[in-house]
Amino acid sequence: MIINWSSAAHKLSQQGQAYVLVTLVGVSGSTPRNSGTKMVISNDDIFDTIGGGHLEYKALKYAKKMLDVAKNAQHNAQHIEHFQLGSHLGQCCGGNATVLFECFAATGVNIMLFGAGHVAKALVPILAQLPCKVTWVDSRAEQFPEDVERYHNVEKVVSETPEDEVASMAENSYFIVMTHNHQMDFAISQAVLKRADFHYLGLIASDTKWRRFQQRYKHRDIDQTQVARMNCPIGLADVGGKLPIEVAVSVSAEIINVYQAEQLRVATLTEQLEQASQQCSALDENAGLASDLVNDLDTNININSATDLTLKNKRRPSSQQGIHWQEFKQLLNTD
Repeated sequence: MIINWSSAAHKLSQQGQAYVLVTLVGVSGSTPRNSGTKMVISNDDIFDTIGGGHLEYKALKYAKKMLDVAKNAQHNAQHIEHFQLGSHLGQCCGGNATVLFECFAATGVNIMLFGAGHVAKALVPILAQLPCKVTWVDSRAEQFPEDVERYHNVEKVVSETPEDEVASMAENSYFIVMTHNHQMDFAISQAVLKRADFHYLGLIASDTKWRRFQQRYKHRDIDQTQVARMNCPIGLADVGGKLPIEVAVSVSAEIINVYQAEQLRVATLTEQLEQASQQCSALDENAGLASDLVNDLDTNININSATDLTLKNKRRPSSQQGIHWQEFKQLLNTD
């Protein structure tokens, strides 16, 4: 199924994925497409076209750079670039095109959910409505709902060794562990702990299971500071209940709480950096004014020093009275 740029932008926004909207905002002469033509470029795909050729190749290359920057910067960005199709890009149409690049940074979170039991089946429809991408993993293909594909931001993965899937996730990912097998839960959680770059690790477990797991982590020399970061029991304590939907609501509430806290932290840090940048600019401006003042003072001092020196050469010593002999001699010679 071919998706146009507007549908792609809507879908990617819902999934919280980063993408670049490329628009021809101005054209002159002969160009492959008219002004207003758009295309969308994501990390994994391209939607629509601005005419192909070297122009589109350049646009694609620049959009990929913006996406790479967005992974770390985590904020939107805009840029306008002008292209001469003939002299610079070698396209026979020979016109000019002005291209607007609008990069929309990823807003969602990457979640890997292990287990397709009752709680997971109640949890996925909730997560599917959030700005996140869910990778749903289980070793039993028959456990997944038949209509799992209807969730645009959920990917089903059937794996005989679910713990091996941990390595496929990006850093700062969220991991939810609730399989049907305790040993599998331990292997998965151990793999996440060894990575030590997770943002969230939640484990569904009773008190007894959790104590046993903690002892086993110690015996496996797992970093205890990483173990302390785990969320077990999983879910918000204020949202109780044992029904699958009650547990699912509690877990999803905890996920929302965690990623909103991170968004607030990033927003606060960004604001602080902007304020610091403004203060540095103000300091630089003041330093420039101070430098100009010092230069003016130096100039005045030099002028005054020169004037003083001239006056000093002309001024008679305080001990002298009458005319100086050299002046007197000069007068005599003049006569």
